[in-house]
Amino acid sequence: MEYRQVEQIEKSLRLVADVVKQKGREILTQFPITPPQFVALQWLNEYGDMTIGELSQKMYLAFSTTTDLIDRMEKNELVERVKDQADRRVVRIHLLDKGKTIIEEVIHKRQNYLRDILENFSQEDVDSLEKNLDLLHREMNATGVNGK
Repeated sequence: MEYRQVEQIEKSLRLVADVVKQKGREILTQFPITPPQFVALQWLNEYGDMTIGELSQKMYLAFSTTTDLIDRMEKNELVERVKDQADRRVVRIHLLDKGKTIIEEVIHKRQNYLRDILENFSQEDVDSLEKNLDLLHREMNATGVNGK
């Protein structure tokens, strides 16, 4: 494999991610949440209840910034703080139905956008894209975030 190919693949992935992110932000303007709140809701939706510290690490935010974010989300009834059943000293952030509904609606709109784009592809190309992106993702997970 040529280095030029690796450069082009990295650039294409970055550009595609940027377009998806921008489209996601456009869609978010239709909802009463900010992009960082959406990211927090996504993590909670994907991985379940988390402490503020765990969520801070996932989002690469300071603990205090995440606390402020959760305070606003709690006021808007998107999440709630709940005591851990195993250790009552631990407080977890729980995704409420309103937050889950917003996540589902935004993701659904993003998927519709992608479906519209993929209408211009052959079924063979869509199948190949799906297979190769899945393969890339599995290989990245197997080697770990730090490439080890």
